[in-house]
Amino acid sequence: QVQLVESGGGLVQAGGSLRLSCTASGSIASISAMAWYRQAPGKQRELVAAITSGCSTNYVDSVKGRFTISRDSARNTVDLQMNSLKPEDTGLYYCKAEGLLTGWGLRSDYWGQGNQVTVSS
Repeated sequence: QVQLVESGGGLVQAGGSLRLSCTASGSIASISAMAWYRQAPGKQRELVAAITSGCSTNYVDSVKGRFTISRDSARNTVDLQMNSLKPEDTGLYYCKAEGLLTGWGLRSDYWGQGNQVTVSS
């Protein structure tokens, strides 16, 4: 059974920093890409940042220059360093493992449970 467990959310003032971490556990052979999504109240879930197995990264325009995504493929972890946080960054942040190949040869996408990030003005 594959699980994604997130940590690191919380409450911070505008201009502050937070670091989110996500660890995938279980029988995992490989993960094609890992990503962070967020969902603000009343809005659709959006991609925040993604990183491939070759460490190519992609960011939504609103976080470029402020957020940094990184991964440790050997440990199946992905982190999101968030600096210069703004109130509009508030939301539920989800970790996603894309194209995860299990030890049984099955490939699928997996989501974490979500972690709240609240930025006060």
